Amino acid sequence: MYSPHLITRRIMPENQEFPMLSLSSRITPEHLFYIRNHFPYPNVDMRTWGLSIEGCVNKPRYFRYYDLLKMTQVSLPATLECVGDKRSFFEPKTRGEQWGLGAISHAVWTGVRLQDLLHVTDVQRNAREVTFEGMDKGIRTDMPGVFSYTRSLSLEQALHPDTIVALYMNDKPLPFRHGYPARLIVPGWYGMASVKWLHRIVVIEEHFQGPFQVVDYVFDRKELTPTSPEPVTTIRLNSTIARPTDQEVLAKGENWVLGTAISGSDPVVLVEISTDNGNTWHAATWLEQQEAYSWRRWCWKWTVTESGTYDIKVRAKDAAGNIQSEMADWNVKGYGYNAIQHIRVYIN
Repeated sequence: MYSPHLITRRIMPENQEFPMLSLSSRITPEHLFYIRNHFPYPNVDMRTWGLSIEGCVNKPRYFRYYDLLKMTQVSLPATLECVGDKRSFFEPKTRGEQWGLGAISHAVWTGVRLQDLLHVTDVQRNAREVTFEGMDKGIRTDMPGVFSYTRSLSLEQALHPDTIVALYMNDKPLPFRHGYPARLIVPGWYGMASVKWLHRIVVIEEHFQGPFQVVDYVFDRKELTPTSPEPVTTIRLNSTIARPTDQEVLAKGENWVLGTAISGSDPVVLVEISTDNGNTWHAATWLEQQEAYSWRRWCWKWTVTESGTYDIKVRAKDAAGNIQSEMADWNVKGYGYNAIQHIRVYIN
């Protein structure tokens, strides 16, 4: 079922990345949108599918697809990025899917605010977190049993007006590969929070302890003596060169450097390019306006008069004054790589 248009990292379960060379618009077309799965695709029977909300609520509900379609719909542009994006650049190497630059894509999501659904169920005062269960399930290599992909959010984050249950992607019904008939979208967070094939929501009064919450998707920096792992949440400040590619040969004259930048919290305000391995920096030009929860494309015109080898770097700065580091925050699972990208090109 894998797409020939994407870069395949694994066939079963299907894991494919967006080819950065195809970056031609802010919105990623469906056939180029990256795919991240933990398990085989689930069987979805729309004759019986529904979304249940239960647990610490006074009015449990079961929403059929047409019930959700009849509710107030909102549209939200948001970039999704796997927290393992760029894992292959970590040194020393870490376990996990060896993603390159493209475990990231952007779409406009349309659906129902989660707060509207929770409001209907009358959440109880003792509620603390909300869990989200997908229909995809399977076995893990580190513990016995069959597990559904399930994650949780704090009640506060679940009630955020921009947290939605999406039914559409880029103005079309949500594609099956991306969670049809409904998926959670937690904008600004790494993609693991946006549970696909959503069918069950449970409001709970304690911290959720599922393996995709407390074993996976935590920053653990000590392999042999794990201590107080930090949960993965918002997308880190990052920038990426889409073109040219590493080891590319270019002609003298006018060349363009093109890429993206993103941050899940404070917006990116500046992208700088260096062609001399970081000795001097030049401000890039934005190709579009700032948009919350979205990557932002940039470009820089590079006029080259001398043949030779050039080391190009890119770095981003956000509104809080944070700047990308030369060094990656190494961690056991290879999450959140956001060191300054470095490529080498040759001018003939």
